[in-house]
This record gives sequence, C-alpha cells and structure tokens, in this order.
Amino acid sequence: MATATKSKIAIAPLDDRIVVTRSAAEEKTAGGILLPENAKEKPQQGIVQAVGPGKLLDNGERATPDIQPGDVVLFGKYAGTEITVEGEEVIILRESDILAKFG
Repeated sequence: MATATKSKIAIAPLDDRIVVTRSAAEEKTAGGILLPENAKEKPQQGIVQAVGPGKLLDNGERATPDIQPGDVVLFGKYAGTEITVEGEEVIILRESDILAKFG
C-alpha cells in the first residue's frame, strides 16, 4: 500500500489528490509588451509538491498514482481548489484533473 509523499509544504493530500504550486505568470507577451498585474492570466501549469496514496478501488486496493513530486504538470483552467498553506498559494487537484505531464 502506497503512502503520501513528503514535501516542503506541511500538507498531506488524501486519496488521488495532488498538491501543485502554480508556475509564475508571464511578465511579457511574445511581442515584448509588458503586462500589468491585472492583465496577467494565471498559468495552467505547475510543479507537484505532494501526492496522495492513490484512488481507492472497488476491491479495496489503491491505484498507484502516475504523478510524482517534482513533476511539471498541465491542468485545466478551472480545475482544483486554490488554498494558502504556510503563506504559499497551492492548488489541490484530483489526479484526473491533470491533463499532461512534461518531460
């Protein structure tokens, strides 16, 4: 049976949930125009900080998560729940909310 993986943040996600720190927003457009703070879109990618033990299956076993701490992931624009833990903003997502993993 898998256990939650330790992270820098003092939060342990349950089941198939994953804690992600959002990447920094772009400061400039591709054409070099500086964006004001209120015009910046929140990025839809981030770094995984902690992973829960996995989804509980009907047979009582846990599914092994495909995501590990340190992975860079892409997630949906409105996915997850944003919270602040120890002064750092993080997002708690279900593993199924993650669209892709980089590298």
